[in-house]
This record gives sequence, C-alpha cells and structure tokens, in this order.
Amino acid sequence: MNLHTEMTDAADAAARTVANVDAGQFGRPTPCTDWDVRTLLNHLIVWTSYSLAARAEGESVGQDLIDRDFAADPGFAADYRAQLNVALTAWSDPATWERSLDVMGSPMPAADVAALNLAEMVLHGWDLAAATGQAYAVSEAAAAAALQAVAANAELFRQYKGFAEPVQVPADATVLDQVLALSGRDPGWTAPDEA
Repeated sequence: MNLHTEMTDAADAAARTVANVDAGQFGRPTPCTDWDVRTLLNHLIVWTSYSLAARAEGESVGQDLIDRDFAADPGFAADYRAQLNVALTAWSDPATWERSLDVMGSPMPAADVAALNLAEMVLHGWDLAAATGQAYAVSEAAAAAALQAVAANAELFRQYKGFAEPVQVPADATVLDQVLALSGRDPGWTAPDEA
C-alpha cells in the first residue's frame, strides 16, 4: 500500500494551513481542548515533517525536536514546507513502503506508519484551520486514506485518550467529515469567539 500521492496532498493542505497562521492567533483555543494554536502548531510541525522523515529511515526524532518551539521562528511556515519536502522525498522510494519499522520496540509495516502520519496531517491540519478561521480542503483520496487509518486504530487511540468518542454525522457526510467524526471531532466546531 503506497500512499505517497495521498501523503503529498495531505502535506500540501497542512502547509497551506500553516502558511496562513498569524502569530497573533497563537493563544486561541483549538478543537484539541488541552492545546492552544501555538501548541498545536508545534505538534503538527514536529510529527508530520521531522518525525515523518525520520520514520522513513527507521529512526525517531530526539527530545530536542519534540521540545522545540518552532512557532518562535518568524519563518516557521517556510521551514515547515521545506521539512515536509524532505519527508516526502524520503517516502518517495517505493521500497520504503515495503519495510518493517521499529516503533517503540515493536515491528510495524512502514505503510501503516505512513498511513497514521497521513491521518495526523489531515486531522491536525483541520484542527489548525478551524482554530484560525481558515477553510480546510484536502483531496478526497487523502481524506479516505486518513479515514481508513483512523478506523483501524480509533478504539486503541480512545483507550489512551488520543481520540474522544465518535460524533454523529449524517449518512451523506463528506469523507473528511466522516474521519473527523470518527476521531471524536465535531466537523462544525468553530473557535468560541467566532461562534
């Protein structure tokens, strides 16, 4: 299962969203109730670009990157786009998708690691867009890949409080709204000062 095209679409959507975040929005609430925009932005940057690139090589990011305040750099959006390109290049070799990676001491197919990261891009990209008043758009193929990854892991993530309980959406909801709802997000969420 090679999702490089879908990963590229999700990365482009995330990069567009990050590019339109203003420092004046850093303190705003987000759909991730314990995080403000700055915390969410830093999480999105480290896990969907630096970690994604490291994972392609079977490695993990260090604590220095996990703790780094990327948002403190005025060029954070351009830097994120550049690091996403590094990650996408690292995953462009079809052989990378066939490997088994060590994830926290257990083997995991590289394609599954990539699919989870793609879901992270879509979910947190949407979170950031909603928190900063942006429209979020991603290809239906990328949203469908995220939905498949979320469906396969939702119950496990709920056990560790990574996802809330599913939200009900209409039967004809878009694929994006379906993945948001399955992960416990309300697709109609807006920042409190915009409600």
